[in-house]
Amino acid sequence: MKKSNGRKFAYTVLAWVVALLVFFPILWMLLTAFKTEKQAVEVPPLLFFHPTLANFAVANSRENYLHFAANSVIVAFGSTALALMIALPAAYAMAFFPGRRTKDLLMWMLSTKMLPPVGVLVPIYIIFQRLGLLDTRAGLVLIDTLMNLPIVVWMLFSFFRDIPGDILEAARMDGVTPRQQMVHLLVPLALPGIASTALLAIILSWNEAFWSINLTAAHAGTLAAYIASFSSPEGLFWAKLSAASVLTVAPIMVFGSLTQRQMVRGLTFGAVK
Repeated sequence: MKKSNGRKFAYTVLAWVVALLVFFPILWMLLTAFKTEKQAVEVPPLLFFHPTLANFAVANSRENYLHFAANSVIVAFGSTALALMIALPAAYAMAFFPGRRTKDLLMWMLSTKMLPPVGVLVPIYIIFQRLGLLDTRAGLVLIDTLMNLPIVVWMLFSFFRDIPGDILEAARMDGVTPRQQMVHLLVPLALPGIASTALLAIILSWNEAFWSINLTAAHAGTLAAYIASFSSPEGLFWAKLSAASVLTVAPIMVFGSLTQRQMVRGLTFGAVK
């Protein structure tokens, strides 16, 4: 009994150490945001100082924060909605009507995530330029949808596979069409998994920086472009950059804390039979 309690205590300590290591960059960014530029580069670093809100005032006055934040919300939620509209029927077909190449198709979709985005930047840029999608929210929604679609399909496929096929078979015997099965039967049963998939897609889209910086400018730029605007040829202003980063991270952290229960419930959906 004592050995079991000691092992549990060791695991608890290890979990806290890992959590602190993961959280430390966020904590340091938060502290730096309230320092002056001189204090931000002090060696050794200052742990005790008089906090200032000047960096947040400069960050808000230099660029229109609310404009970039609105773009991030539109792009994150828009790309997630579009990805779900495409992935739901695709995952449904793969889970309940698999073919000989279904597994190969799933692996091919996942393999596209292994390609570095910079490898396709030039052709994507040229396509967007000719279609008039550069620096547009619609273009950013489209590219984020394509980037997240393999993960969304894979997660929904896994959740759908956990649903007993006998339920759908009974519905088919009662004359329910495939569309009615998916809308009125499958979606309610897999709602926790769909919710967690949507939350993950929103977070991935919110954090996407590469395409936002390279395909947008002042009109459709997201908060990732907002942060990038604080770098200059003269160097980085760490305090102001940290303040801008806090303003960028804060909304998604609040959103994640409010929805963490739904995400955990969805990610463990079907884990216990």
